[in-house]
Amino acid sequence: MKGSIISGSIHGFFAVALGAFGAHALKAVLDDYGTGIWNTAVQYQMFHAVAIIIIGVLMSTKLMGNVKTLKWAAILMNLGIVFFAGSLYVLALSGIKTLGAITPIGGVLFLTGWILVIVSVSKHAK
Repeated sequence: MKGSIISGSIHGFFAVALGAFGAHALKAVLDDYGTGIWNTAVQYQMFHAVAIIIIGVLMSTKLMGNVKTLKWAAILMNLGIVFFAGSLYVLALSGIKTLGAITPIGGVLFLTGWILVIVSVSKHAK
């Protein structure tokens, strides 16, 4: 639970920092296409950072019995950020379009993490 809150907070910190970096330092470097990709990465990173923090809070409540499923959801969302947002950041900076093939792996990791949250809460909520 503590690990999820810490990792979610780290991802949130970097989402804000990378968002500001993209808006200011990369303004003259990225074209509209690259800026759109960068902004998508920042948004998904922040959405899932918050989700990981919420998972950590859920793990600490007495509503949840076995938190193993939630722990896996947090792990998958952390990996999803690395694959999804990470590949988009690199794609925006490098223009290497084959990196776009990595992005869906992150999307699948996100989706699987969300499914695990649903399963965990459905199974244990009273």
